Amino acid sequence: MSTERVIIAGAGPVGLVAAAKLVAEGIPVLVLEAGKDLSAESRASTFHPPTLDMLDQLGAAKPLIAQGLVAPKVQYRSKDEGIIAQFDFGEISDLTAHPYRLQSEQFKLTRILHAMLRDNPLFSLEFEATVDNVVQDEGGVRVTVDRNGKSEQREGQWLIGADGARSTVRNALDIDFEGFTWPERFLVLSTNFDFDAVIPDLVSVNYVADPQLWHFFLRIPGMWRIMFPIPQDVSDEAATTQDYGQSLLAIAAPGRGPFEILHSTLYRVHQRVAKQFRKGRCFLAGDAAHINNPLGGMGMNGGIHDALNLTSRLAQVWKGEAPETELDRYDLQRRLVTLEYVQKYTIQNKKNLEASDAEGQRAFREGLRKEASTLEGRRAHLERIAMISSLRRAAELG
Repeated sequence: MSTERVIIAGAGPVGLVAAAKLVAEGIPVLVLEAGKDLSAESRASTFHPPTLDMLDQLGAAKPLIAQGLVAPKVQYRSKDEGIIAQFDFGEISDLTAHPYRLQSEQFKLTRILHAMLRDNPLFSLEFEATVDNVVQDEGGVRVTVDRNGKSEQREGQWLIGADGARSTVRNALDIDFEGFTWPERFLVLSTNFDFDAVIPDLVSVNYVADPQLWHFFLRIPGMWRIMFPIPQDVSDEAATTQDYGQSLLAIAAPGRGPFEILHSTLYRVHQRVAKQFRKGRCFLAGDAAHINNPLGGMGMNGGIHDALNLTSRLAQVWKGEAPETELDRYDLQRRLVTLEYVQKYTIQNKKNLEASDAEGQRAFREGLRKEASTLEGRRAHLERIAMISSLRRAAELG
């Protein structure tokens, strides 16, 4: 097994970012994608400042920004008090070349990256190629692939599993996916309703705390995406009806409606982290390595951070500039940071928004107001929600 290339399972944003970095380093890449084409699902739609800085180095940030919506501010609200606190990314412009969140669906990034890569002789992409099994030795990796019901084999020196939460690579490597599933599901409704006309001083990113029905507003080009938790006693069928969607939007904008619902997505939400991110010549990145609730937009961004952390090290090893032990730092840094930051803060974000007891609500609101009252507090908050703090922590781990 000595084929001179890196195999990547998954042509989502994490897999294609990894491919773009490796190709830029002069390393041949084969991407295996289970789908018939690049996914057209919206899914993640937030890019944080340091992620944009990283994408800029690959040449992908400018075209992505051109197709997205710049969101320089974040608001926290409550149904009873209105705005609790507001934070402006301009206050950390000394730390990033992109002091804002960019709202743009992830499928736009995958198409930008694919357009950059497709004519490069170092890049190859096979669709309808599902990984079934992985065998490795000191010289490389052999991947068994199911293509249209036929079993085929692909060989390479290294394998990156970026094939999502149900990762067949992770399963083939027999790596535990530790964590839990939230009892409620999340429903995302997309609508072109003009919430700016009925909710004063609304910005493009708004988290609304409420003990009965927390939700958040996320503006993307041409529409709003509104997320709601769905109780256990509401069936999937009932939750995805027009009437139920209308009732939720009427809570977000009382006295208004009917609303044109352009799209709806209902999904279960997990908090899970793989027991290890490296096993020999194989690695996990993105949702294959960790999944979390979407409050804070840290999932895809963390996956992109995984991809660039790993491929930067892999390029050094490939070129003989570092020993293979350098790759252990990927597991050390990215797994610990996922546990310490991404999991911790996404769980806390949900608990803050849904707090039902008076003490919990007061602690959340007073804590936000205290942070917002000083420049030091605002900067600390922005660095945390922009994932700058997590990247700094990863660097500290050595």
